Amino acid sequence: LDLKPKLFALSHVGRGGVYSGFCREIAGSAKDQLEESSKRQKGDTMERRCGLLTAQNAPVPLKGISVRLEVKGFVADLSASLEYVNEESDPLEAMFVFPMDSDSAVYHFQAQVGGKTIVATLKEKEQAKDDYDDAISSGHQAFLLHEDESSSDVFSCSVGNLPPGDKVTICFRLVQELPLEADGAVRFTLPAVLNPRYTPAGTQGPKITTASAPVDKLPYTLQLEAHFHNPLGISRIQSNCQVTPVEFLNPEKSSAKLSLADGHGFDRDVEFLIYCDKIHEPSAVVEDGLETGSPGTLMGEAAVMVNLFPSFPQTASKASVGEFIFLMDRSGSMACQMSQEDSRPRIQCARDTLLLLLKSLPMGCYFNIYGFGSSFASFFPASVEYTQSSMQEALEKLKAIGADMGGTEILQPLSAIYSTARITGHPRQLFVFTDGEVSNTKAVLAEVQKHSPTHRCFSFGIGEGASTALIKGMAKAASGNCEFISGKQRMQPKVLQTLSYALQPSGTGLTLSWELPPGVEASPLVQPPTELFNGKKTIIYAQLKGKLDPSLEAAATLTYSLGEQQIRTITRFRLAPLQTGSATIHRLAAKAMIGELETQTAVDSVETSRRLVEVSVQAGVVSSKTAFIAINKDLNQPLQGPLRHRHVPLYQGFSAPQARFQMAPIANRKTSNRLRSISPITSALGLQGLMAPMACQLESSRVMSMGSPKGQKLKIRKFCCLMEQSSPCPPPPPPPPCGRSAPSICPSPPIYLRGGGFAPAPAPSSPEPEEEEEGPWMKLIELQNADGSWGAQPGMDSPLGLTTEQIKRGRPREDLDLTLWVTILAVIWLHSFAADTKLEWDLLVNKSLSWIKAKGAPDLADCVKAANALLKTSVLPETLGL
Repeated sequence: LDLKPKLFALSHVGRGGVYSGFCREIAGSAKDQLEESSKRQKGDTMERRCGLLTAQNAPVPLKGISVRLEVKGFVADLSASLEYVNEESDPLEAMFVFPMDSDSAVYHFQAQVGGKTIVATLKEKEQAKDDYDDAISSGHQAFLLHEDESSSDVFSCSVGNLPPGDKVTICFRLVQELPLEADGAVRFTLPAVLNPRYTPAGTQGPKITTASAPVDKLPYTLQLEAHFHNPLGISRIQSNCQVTPVEFLNPEKSSAKLSLADGHGFDRDVEFLIYCDKIHEPSAVVEDGLETGSPGTLMGEAAVMVNLFPSFPQTASKASVGEFIFLMDRSGSMACQMSQEDSRPRIQCARDTLLLLLKSLPMGCYFNIYGFGSSFASFFPASVEYTQSSMQEALEKLKAIGADMGGTEILQPLSAIYSTARITGHPRQLFVFTDGEVSNTKAVLAEVQKHSPTHRCFSFGIGEGASTALIKGMAKAASGNCEFISGKQRMQPKVLQTLSYALQPSGTGLTLSWELPPGVEASPLVQPPTELFNGKKTIIYAQLKGKLDPSLEAAATLTYSLGEQQIRTITRFRLAPLQTGSATIHRLAAKAMIGELETQTAVDSVETSRRLVEVSVQAGVVSSKTAFIAINKDLNQPLQGPLRHRHVPLYQGFSAPQARFQMAPIANRKTSNRLRSISPITSALGLQGLMAPMACQLESSRVMSMGSPKGQKLKIRKFCCLMEQSSPCPPPPPPPPCGRSAPSICPSPPIYLRGGGFAPAPAPSSPEPEEEEEGPWMKLIELQNADGSWGAQPGMDSPLGLTTEQIKRGRPREDLDLTLWVTILAVIWLHSFAADTKLEWDLLVNKSLSWIKAKGAPDLADCVKAANALLKTSVLPETLGL
């Protein structure tokens, strides 16, 4: 045996944090290792020094983030600067893993070192990583920015070879399409919360890792200045954060600015809602090609972005058929509260939403409900017809569901749903609810894409930190719609509006034609959507070839089928290019093209990969196959000793600790002496965890010696580090804060790293959020029958505020059907006393009104008058369509 000690870095990553240390390779018995582990837990670090990769008493090199935001209509252009300072005595490699909207197009990356600006080059990803490793090995500084291997909404920024005392500023820019809310607000979100992604059993772990810390321990700050422009005028701007007063920059109120207030806690996503006049009018924006672009290429010719808002005729009827499958996340993190502003548990909001969905379904359809976590289960073996009996059975089962199913493995239930037989004449509609914490995003999207011809998928991201790549990707892959619920937003209105989309006929058979001057041609850059929804914004990108005359007008005509009708939407615009200076439209179009290529089933084929890299490099927009690399060759000092690896912590909101322990292989890269994550450990907000007995194995690999000339290799042989317990298992620890189950294996006492040592973790400081009591309007809705009626059943008197005798005596005539009378009372009560939640009960009340009209009572106006007198309300019959 070679007993000469060798040093290597070993990291463990959990849902909440990253722990790293230098471990000595020692040949010896498990008993020897146990003794050393025991000494370390008592504070004697010996030669196994532990460096903390959270904010707890460890130098974290990121000191500040500065953001400048420009919002123009439906487009955001963002510039961010990250300042790193090495306050340690050794050179550092700093890694900052951060969330980003999956629709963002990152198009610029640079580093400022010692007054010198180094602009990054976009290269094929593996080549960029090799260049990065080679540069560090040669004593140069290097900077790398790339997407996570498994999800397009997580980015990693690496700063390699930062000498002691040095400062570097990293800058990147991105553009992004902005979504439109139901109330007409344009929403911008700057993600600040990155929830750890659950790694299903039997799959490889995440390629990159994150560290975390409580918000009051984050060692860096955020400054943000935002400018807003809209030629149609800005009526108001709202934010979930403390901001300075909105300052309008002209009398027309077409431009405004604001800033984040000092002391922003970085404990939530930063959101802006921009309300503008005439927001639903179709529009088109033309942009010139770049002077540096070659003629005939994407960046060398003009491009146009067309914003469409389909408006379906009022005669479009809602469907009464369909198979509705609801897939609900029941993992432990669903026990967390919705957000800082909303203390309700996510699972309670999900149950309330499912109740409203069940009450709003049309008679004659089919439905089923699935719950998933580490496993999955369904209410029924197969979808059942929606009747009073099946609805009542589902409601009873709904009362028992909780956030009690462990991890977040969504792929298995999806595959099970797709394997079930479809019901003839009932199109399948899949509704997915999750807080979006998975690491196998691309595998999930591939499964949805594979079955897209047989269903539509509507997805909902619950709470801050939900994966935009997962939620948006599922909806795009299966021609559906997606929504995110965060802050003070209620889940129910967005979900019920989406059900309304699903019940309405959608526009299909889309074709696009152009009216252009002679000598100008238009060619779509991406395929138009396969379906349109009433009032939902749709964007189309096209290349314009030929000489553009700004004085001339053009038009884009979208034609689609709505049932038996043919609908045409015409958008007219002038061929006057917008001077953006940053090729915003071109880069958004390139991002859309990249997204289209990445969703192809043959994404890893040679031709698709080549095309992906070509579009990405030509437009300067990073993709899953490319990365930005910048090298500072002015620093040419061979490193003495190991290059320390530092993860910059993020706030992880209300994510629950992980319950599953799992090993993932180590990437065999040139610089694998800076080893990254091996296995998740449970932890709470990055400071607490359950350290279970584990075996950590390093594969034999060749690494670049940081202190040796380039090309000299160092062999690290296979090593196994065993941590076992010599004493019987202690009593199980208290449940984690957010309801995640503790591991089923025998745990060691909870530990966390503190100043390089191990110590018992403090008890969780924040209890689980408590469920709120139902309001009277929800109690009333629970009593509704599947056909939309309300009967004179026990419990009706309480929400209506009337006794049973008062209800009976209040009828305009004694022979009036009591069920009809109670249904009219319930409908009027909701209109009068629950008007602020109308979006949530509108569909089920419409079902009630249809039932009332079907009864054919001749004196409905008199019934409404009598109901108003009894309830002391003033709802007009015309309001109810009666």
